[in-house]
Amino acid sequence: MNISIVTVGKLKEKYLKQGIEEYVKRMSGYAKIEMIEVADEKAPEDLSEVEMEQVKQKEGERILAKLNQDIHVIALVINGKQKTSEQLANTLDQLATYGKSKVAFVIGGSLGLSNEVIKRADEQLSFSKMTFPHQLMRLILVEQIYRAFRINRGEPYHK
Repeated sequence: MNISIVTVGKLKEKYLKQGIEEYVKRMSGYAKIEMIEVADEKAPEDLSEVEMEQVKQKEGERILAKLNQDIHVIALVINGKQKTSEQLANTLDQLATYGKSKVAFVIGGSLGLSNEVIKRADEQLSFSKMTFPHQLMRLILVEQIYRAFRINRGEPYHK
């Protein structure tokens, strides 16, 4: 399986980079995983609703440019469907079983995802009703993907 994680912005925090690198290394026996970063738009704190939509629109165009037509897209959005680790594992297993070997998880910037990216998504996934920094979400996502592969192979890890 080929998994892409498409994210907005550069990851600067060393500790997050190290955590992600560790899980990507662990996943090498299960799947190919690629991190794709697109540039973020400058977004001061005092943006109007219109300006926020413009920022999301520009970031969304960059995201969509990275998503081929044959890829199954899972957008991370706060109002998406919540799943257990076992349910995420089942989702990835079902995609692989039915010939969807290319999967992209999409993490928006600090303002979220544009409507166009959400419409392009085949699924909307939420990790929680809480808000997480989009930089930290990368690490959480990679760990959960790794956990899903371990679950699907019946290997110890996820207790």
